[in-house]
Amino acid sequence: MTYTAHLDTFARDHLPPPEQWPELIFELPELKFPERLNCASELLDRWVSEGQGERLCLQGDRGERWTYADLQAKANRIAHVLVQDMGLVPGNRVLLRGANTPQLAACWFAVQKAGGIAVATMPMLRGGELSQVIQKAEVSHALCDARLIDDLCAAQAQCPTLREIRLFNCGGADGADNLEAIAATKPAEFNNVDTAADDCCLIAFTSGTTGKPKGCMHFHRDVMAICRCWPPHVLKPQADDIFIGSPPLAFTFGLGGLLLFPMTVGASAVLLEKATPDALLPAIAKYRATVCFTAPTSYRVMAPQLPQHDVSSLRKCVSAGEALPAATRALWKDASGIELIDGIGATELLHIFISHDESTAKPGATGKPVPGYRACVLDDEGQVLPAGQIGRLAIKGPTGCRYLADPRQASYVLKGWNLTGDAYLVDDEGYFVYQSRTDDMIISGGYNIAGPEVEAALLLHPAVAECGVVGQADEARGQIVKAFVVLRSGQAASAEMVKTLQDFVKAQLAPYKYPRAIEFTSQLPRTETGKLQRFRLRSDAAVKSS
Repeated sequence: MTYTAHLDTFARDHLPPPEQWPELIFELPELKFPERLNCASELLDRWVSEGQGERLCLQGDRGERWTYADLQAKANRIAHVLVQDMGLVPGNRVLLRGANTPQLAACWFAVQKAGGIAVATMPMLRGGELSQVIQKAEVSHALCDARLIDDLCAAQAQCPTLREIRLFNCGGADGADNLEAIAATKPAEFNNVDTAADDCCLIAFTSGTTGKPKGCMHFHRDVMAICRCWPPHVLKPQADDIFIGSPPLAFTFGLGGLLLFPMTVGASAVLLEKATPDALLPAIAKYRATVCFTAPTSYRVMAPQLPQHDVSSLRKCVSAGEALPAATRALWKDASGIELIDGIGATELLHIFISHDESTAKPGATGKPVPGYRACVLDDEGQVLPAGQIGRLAIKGPTGCRYLADPRQASYVLKGWNLTGDAYLVDDEGYFVYQSRTDDMIISGGYNIAGPEVEAALLLHPAVAECGVVGQADEARGQIVKAFVVLRSGQAASAEMVKTLQDFVKAQLAPYKYPRAIEFTSQLPRTETGKLQRFRLRSDAAVKSS
């Protein structure tokens, strides 16, 4: 281990034991990192120091048009606020809460510059969900969009570690908690903390299959590693590219695709607060975007609408977040003339590790290992399976799973391999072909949803006696959340009850987690010991969706 700059050693103290780490490989020459490394220096400051600070960096749908020098000055001023006004010391965890905006990006870089650890959260998360994250990471500071403060305040009441909150997008209102007003009084220069390459710089939370969030700990060198693997070898971005897309910066898919990767080559990105398919197409036309990142669901919805929009600027389209059906690939190619770049990544490994470029795309297949990574398919004993046999996808590379104080680390790593929870086979040409999930995770419209978490929310309603939640195949979304519900005596199954329960879940959890289908039943399938048999519910859902 190298010397750490962290004064707050919480992250290093809560890493999994070394024997549970995956094997890390740094075979590419560009992955030989120095012992001292701060990703903000590499991704942001170097462009200014090289005399290219006037390059366009970020645009927003509030009219923002920031250069690299603008972003650097904004981040530097916020870093001063973090240190001088909020008492941040290196290693403190900082919750970031907001939609995709240039200001949120400035906050992320400010945390890196000050030696903090960014904990970005989905804007849709409710107070109960936020409190789990804050408690797990012992978050002490938060930078939050003023429009999203209510749920954060609800969480803070349960989280004594969270002592400092500042708000942005306050609409010009004065106040001691107005981040932008305070930052405006600070210098535009800041000396970045001299962090170690293996200092933790972000904790990305992902839902576990049990509904308990898992914090994935990534280092400064991990951020730079993903920038030196998939983008130059697969995406091949150019300095004049304009990136756009839908994934939130709180998703590592969005952090890479809409912030890190464009800045790797000095390109720019458009950050949209709302990037639904209906909003994304006109935005592509407005900003003349050249590279688009979104999920297969969005491409399927956008394809028939393409004739109404001028998207002639587009040259690259990336699909990830869920499996890409061959039919969706063909639909988008026919409509746009562009071959989708497919890929699979995981929060545990930070970004995409199996993919292909346009010239090597194969319908129905995800691709081959990205340079810098190795992949294989393992059986239940951890032995490599031959081509054509279905098993567990296993990955090694310069990034890997390090859960924050979580016993699930032991099941994610096997013999040095990261097990992603996906079932794959390798075909005769060496392409990896997705089959299914190997766990109870539901993937809907690019979002990971844990069935037990939705069950727990439903069970809070007084009309619900029992319930079971699984994924059901859906042409538009890949899967939808389906709930099998046993009502209490005296409660009537009806369309009104369906809506009541759906609205109830939306009030408890992020709205994308609500059950789009609810089936009322008199009993649930259980084992002799009373354990819910979700496989039987999945089988039932599959029959009824076919």
